[in-house]
This record gives sequence, C-alpha cells and structure tokens, in this order.
Amino acid sequence: MSAKDVADARRGGTVVIVNGEGMGRGDDALGAKLLGNFLRTLTTLEAKPDTLVFYNAGVKLLGSGSASLEALRQLEDAGVDLLACVTCLEFFGLTKDLQVGQVSNMREIAQRTLAAASVVTL
Repeated sequence: MSAKDVADARRGGTVVIVNGEGMGRGDDALGAKLLGNFLRTLTTLEAKPDTLVFYNAGVKLLGSGSASLEALRQLEDAGVDLLACVTCLEFFGLTKDLQVGQVSNMREIAQRTLAAASVVTL
C-alpha cells in the first residue's frame, strides 16, 4: 500500500498514541491500571479508533507478559491497527517479543497521524 493509499484510507479516522506503560502522570501503578482499564473499555465500545500507535515505553504493552494483551488482541481482531515503533522495539530489545500488532516506522506513524481527523495522546 502506498503512502497516499494509507493516508486516504485513514483520513477522517482516529489515532490513539500510547507513549508509555501508564495513563497520566503521578503514581505509576495507578497509571498502569488506568491504561489497562482504558484499553479494556475500548473493546466494549461500538466506535473504536482506527489505529493505536505505540512508541517509547508504550511498545512494552505489545510484548509477552503485558497485562493488556487480551484487550489488544480483541481490538486488533475488531480491525484496529496496532503499530509498534521499530526503533523503540529495538531500544528495549523487544523486536522478537511482539505478541500483537505490527512493526512500523516513523514514516508510517507520521503519515497515519497527519491523515487522521482526530489524534488522542494518552
């Protein structure tokens, strides 16, 4: 799929950015619980984002041992694209540990983000 095709396919959609292992600032355990609740809640909603982009420590949610794997699999099965930043996977040594989603790069992440009607950063 060309860059134009990706942009055209996603124009008007929603991209959610997951850039850490938790949601919000403050207590890390609370943040992890909130993010897990958010992802599980997304699985129950009729309207879902088109894409979830994972970068920095957020890519850890896509690896083995993540408490969010079941919710992420359900979202992927529902047609939500899960994109993992390859640079981040390499940095954390998780390239071969990806359990859900697809390896992506900053070009695709930037294209999807710019083409979206709405971008939400957690």
